[in-house]
Amino acid sequence: MNKPIERKIYTDRILSFLDKEPIKIITGIRRSGKSEILKLIKQEILKHNDEEHIIFINFESDEFEDIASYRDLNEYVTEKMRDDKKYYILLDEVQEVEHWEKSVNSLRLKNTDIYITGSNSKLLSGEFATLLSGRYVSFEVNTLSFAEFIKFRREYGLSLRDANEGSIRDDSEYPMNVLNDELDAFLRIGGFPLLSTSRFTLGQARQTVADIHSSIVFKDVVVRHRIRNVPLLERIVAFIYDNIGNLVSIRKITDYLNSTGSGAGFETVSNYLGHLEEACIIRKVSRYDIKGKRLLESNNKYYLADHSLQYAVISMRRTNIPGILENIVFNDLMRRGYKVYMGKMSKDDNREIDFVAEMVTGDDRIYVQICTEYGTYETMEREFTPLTEIKDHHPKYVVTMDRFWEENRNGVTGIHLRDFLLKDRY
Repeated sequence: MNKPIERKIYTDRILSFLDKEPIKIITGIRRSGKSEILKLIKQEILKHNDEEHIIFINFESDEFEDIASYRDLNEYVTEKMRDDKKYYILLDEVQEVEHWEKSVNSLRLKNTDIYITGSNSKLLSGEFATLLSGRYVSFEVNTLSFAEFIKFRREYGLSLRDANEGSIRDDSEYPMNVLNDELDAFLRIGGFPLLSTSRFTLGQARQTVADIHSSIVFKDVVVRHRIRNVPLLERIVAFIYDNIGNLVSIRKITDYLNSTGSGAGFETVSNYLGHLEEACIIRKVSRYDIKGKRLLESNNKYYLADHSLQYAVISMRRTNIPGILENIVFNDLMRRGYKVYMGKMSKDDNREIDFVAEMVTGDDRIYVQICTEYGTYETMEREFTPLTEIKDHHPKYVVTMDRFWEENRNGVTGIHLRDFLLKDRY
């Protein structure tokens, strides 16, 4: 990427802790833009500090390949600290350094402000959690939202608006037909920032995502966890990717693999799924009893860090569109700071609500159903009725790709996916 583009949903949150004691931990799948966000943070720091008091290390760069252990890291950083003024330490992909948490624990005792990125959700566990409990704040970075996708493509001259409509007087406005085309591009290309900084054909975009996927699986799963049975891992990945939005259990995956002659054990499948979660490739969503207000232990759903990852393993086909739409909405809810569950009406009522999303703080909750197309009155009834039966004041949406219907009934809003993703708040 030639220039970092502002991603305020992250930088505003992180910079609210500028010059405050907690260590800032930024996690997320590789190539989601964590490094660029770290550069944006550096730009903000430079507005009030000189370059000599900013120590920026990208551990994926050959320049820093000699920093392999916490001792190496301590030595490098302390040599850079030549006076008593505050130093800003920015460490990119820090998990590449063995026992890095020991170095960070030591450096935080000096006059420092520390920012860390990593592509492993377990950064905040183990020895790190023991050494730095209560001394850090964490932020998860996702691939581009639809709104960011449009912004990036505009900044890099890739906007379909410019191609289709020419110059528009108000730069913030997009004609509806162009927004629909941009949404179609988002569905096909996905949200990895790299793909919105240069012009790619669809084939090139798919190959790029496939390469990103292979690199992540190899570095953060196969190598990190010393996976020997790579073909089995690949079959598990293919199964999960082909069942996005479907109820899945470890037993179901194990039985399927055994039926195909793979000979997978329950514990092995469980471990491999855990490794994929740690690498931020997949996210598990638990079921929630809406009436009983409790989590249910049986069966889960899995979603991808970016919906385009599915195309790296299986082709884009019509039967998978509902799962892709769910994946996009799930990631948008997560990006906005919601904790997301799959809703079940009650213990004795198996009707489902695709998403029950709650803010960690406060009483902010929304309910969301995904319906590719309304099609028939019966389909509309099936999607709207469960939401109308939930008697609380929280917003309720049926999100659809159907461009010819806008149905609102009994406090439930029918809304196009395009408009749902572009809302400032729900």
